[in-house]
Amino acid sequence: MDQFESILGALLRAEGYWVCHSCKVNLTTEEKSYFDSGVVSLSSLEEVHDVPGGRYKLFTSERYRNIVFRGLLRQLTENGMANSNTSIELGLAAGRIYGNQTDLGAEFMASKGWAFWSPMVVEEKMQALAQKGYENDAAIMTAKILLN
Repeated sequence: MDQFESILGALLRAEGYWVCHSCKVNLTTEEKSYFDSGVVSLSSLEEVHDVPGGRYKLFTSERYRNIVFRGLLRQLTENGMANSNTSIELGLAAGRIYGNQTDLGAEFMASKGWAFWSPMVVEEKMQALAQKGYENDAAIMTAKILLN
């Protein structure tokens, strides 16, 4: 999954986003105590839970998302990498989607105000990346080799 995240990072940077992979969010003692709660098993992205659990916790638990985003923004601001005007956006990029649910996924994500890149969108963005000038980036070089 790290390589897919690297490719997505290159695509996002090409669109002007700042990207940080595997960014550890330092939480306060009070915020960390929240994570000692019981975990709810999730079966889909559409479920809503107060206590986070499963694979899509940032999507399914607004409380968890708010804690993480608040901690991340505080941390970035303290390190001079963000300011009070900085916004954090939630999104999902999918290399594959179960069945034929691309449209349903896009509709659901849009209804929440979240970004969604279906496999077709990822492919389109890779095609555009392959047309860029030379950069010493593995994702860009791979796109150029495979798509030109």
